[in-house]
Amino acid sequence: MASENYETTRPDATPHLAASVKILIAGGFGVGKTTMVSAISEITPLRTEELITEVSTGIDDLSGVEHKTTTTVALDFGRITIDHELVLYLFGTPGQDRFWFLWDELARGALGAVVLADTRRLDSSFAAVDFFERRALPFNVAVNCFDNAPIYTIDEVRHALDLDPHIPVLLCDARDRTSTKEVLLNLVQHLIERAGRPRVPS
Repeated sequence: MASENYETTRPDATPHLAASVKILIAGGFGVGKTTMVSAISEITPLRTEELITEVSTGIDDLSGVEHKTTTTVALDFGRITIDHELVLYLFGTPGQDRFWFLWDELARGALGAVVLADTRRLDSSFAAVDFFERRALPFNVAVNCFDNAPIYTIDEVRHALDLDPHIPVLLCDARDRTSTKEVLLNLVQHLIERAGRPRVPS
């Protein structure tokens, strides 16, 4: 995916092939992945949500998200043009344990990932953190600040998830386009720094 190009228009109105980058939006069940992709995508996002039924009782852990009525069963997909040089393709992963077999395929060709965390259930983030660490895929951690959820500092979240000091952690609102864009720009900056390239001008 990173080697593909997407045609954009430069400020002077000339056609230009922008670099395209595949990014995963990952995390536990009900942390806001579908919401984040929907908030930022410039195209109508592809969703594979299904109603939660009695069949999932005893299979899906609804602790902390008892009022959730739908669940992603394959992926979410969206696209955001950062500028005329860079386009991000976003793939939201399913959160339930029974769909984790899809993660390996979704991760193929990805350059980085956002691990979305919920302070009500921080332990649901461990699987995603472990998945990307084992595959040496760069990621940041975005704490989705749900209403009435426990409030922790970035250092407390870092300690709770046992994250290395170089992994960016930031607070966000997955419902908000500007907040979501800041998360993605933070990840892009992290990828550039890991590659040893010059910083993106602010």
